[in-house]
Amino acid sequence: MSGPHDFAVRGISAFALAPHASTASRPTFVTIASRPSVRGGTAGINKSVSTKSRSEIFFAEGLDKRGSRGAFDLPDETGQELGFFESWCTILFMTNHAFKIGESREQASLLPARIEDYVGPDNPVRAIESFVCALDLSKLGFRHSDRGVEVGQPPYDPADLLKLYLYGYINQVRSSRRLEREACRNLELIWLLKNLRPGYRTIANFRKENWQALKAANRSFVLLIGELGLVGGTLVAVDGALFHGNASKESIFTRRKLAEQIAKLDKEIEAYGQSLEANDAAEAKQRSGGQGDGKGDGDDIGAKVEKLMAKRSRAKADLDRLEASDEGQFSKTDPDARLLSKGDQTIAGYNVQSVVDDKNNLIVVSEVVNRSDAGHLHAMAKAAKEVLEVETLQALADVGYYSSADLKACEDDGIIAYVPPFEGNGILEKQGRFSRKDFIYDSATDVYRCPAGELLRPTKARFTNTSGRVESRYLSRKAICDSCPLRARCLAPKSNQRIIARWEHEDVLERHRARMQSAGELMRRRSAIVEHPFGTIKCRAGYRHFLVRGFNKVRGEWSLMALCYNFTRVLNILGFDRFVAFMAAKTHASRKAVVAGVLKCIQLALRSFWNPFRSHLAINQLRSAPIG
Repeated sequence: MSGPHDFAVRGISAFALAPHASTASRPTFVTIASRPSVRGGTAGINKSVSTKSRSEIFFAEGLDKRGSRGAFDLPDETGQELGFFESWCTILFMTNHAFKIGESREQASLLPARIEDYVGPDNPVRAIESFVCALDLSKLGFRHSDRGVEVGQPPYDPADLLKLYLYGYINQVRSSRRLEREACRNLELIWLLKNLRPGYRTIANFRKENWQALKAANRSFVLLIGELGLVGGTLVAVDGALFHGNASKESIFTRRKLAEQIAKLDKEIEAYGQSLEANDAAEAKQRSGGQGDGKGDGDDIGAKVEKLMAKRSRAKADLDRLEASDEGQFSKTDPDARLLSKGDQTIAGYNVQSVVDDKNNLIVVSEVVNRSDAGHLHAMAKAAKEVLEVETLQALADVGYYSSADLKACEDDGIIAYVPPFEGNGILEKQGRFSRKDFIYDSATDVYRCPAGELLRPTKARFTNTSGRVESRYLSRKAICDSCPLRARCLAPKSNQRIIARWEHEDVLERHRARMQSAGELMRRRSAIVEHPFGTIKCRAGYRHFLVRGFNKVRGEWSLMALCYNFTRVLNILGFDRFVAFMAAKTHASRKAVVAGVLKCIQLALRSFWNPFRSHLAINQLRSAPIG
């Protein structure tokens, strides 16, 4: 050893130094760890000593070959140089405790902490960083993404706010105020935002103003999923789920509800009118008898009647507005929220349409509507076909999507739809009568054959039904029906003949019915495919309602939900290392393309500069050349 200054004492607590009763069952351990001094000392020494008392600590062995030195027999100048030497010698007391004990809050840090050390190298938050860094936010349409250096206070980078929202929605934190708090105390967010702390208004405005860019970001991730080979592109399932809006059922008015409200107001106004008449009669009687001061409660009743009349006028204006438009209802809180029902569930909100690929249950297309599922099959399946870039696609849906027009459009666009046929209310079967499926069509002769074997022939004229379908009508002969033994099971009591309507594209429906005969296994898979995302988003994440109002903002928030679901699922499928490596390669390739473009521009600029200069040099050479 080079001297007594090679060791310093650190971490000797007051508890260890204070006198206590002897407790042999809870021994105190002393660990001495020494490091070489700046002058070059010996190697580290590590010794442990067990004592019988907490009040006394003895070293069983000497600290130096030249002699023994007590644990607290420090030189006089140690107090001055303790701070210097405690980085080279550590004495730790290993004591049995009832609970784990944390580090002292008063312990100073010798080196400044790095934000980079706040999260580990395999923390999923680094995957969010790698994904956002690979996005072209200006191309996606994020506000301020292409902003240069300008005068005044600069805004937050949209990349940082997008990272904040992705982290929040992945970890069930959606409120702008909660995100503001998490940005100040959550180490992962402090690392992700580089210790930026945006306010809740800035956070909320980002989601509100960039709804279209959020949809584009969600679509870009779906394209990324295709590049990773995580979608099959052959079979998808379509379904809708109801999400509560930021409005109550009472805030949504229908024609029926407004009519009932007006009728109720009319009764109240009439009752108050009768009260006014009775009050006027009483006042007149008092004046004629010379009694009373002539003051009654007519003024109060008149004010109430005026309020009721104003309320009725507003209700009547709302009813006129509904009757003049195609909408059947409207909301005074969220203008786009509607009363929607599915099964025994009725909510005030939106219907989220989703198309899920069967390979890994990833959402490839989604949209927010405020109507039922009917009429959305073709639009959603076609959008999925375009995203997946395939020639043909199989689409599964439940009976709520059954529509002859959609089935025809799907067949025209190369989409094979599997939807259970809608059988109607089954009234004829319940009455013991023949339904339409009991009549067989003969395409060769263009006739229908009834259960009794008689023919129904088409009329020359065609008809357009209430839904806009062009149909042909097939009629039976009255004379034959009158004498038919099955008449009671075929015709209503007041009917003379049976009429069958056939759509002009009925062959599409016949092919669909034949296809559904062997589609039992596919339909059983349907719910397992498409219900997986909705179950995860609603039950695991707890996202059953939207925080914002209006179609645009709601669609932006749903894009965040779908993006975070896909992001988490892809991370679980690929693993952290593969995903980050892929995103790093993608980022490198995009930066390389940008650099190549910049170099090309520089080359063109230099060429445009060099061409006139080269011409000038050639002219000068011609002038300086000798003649003759």
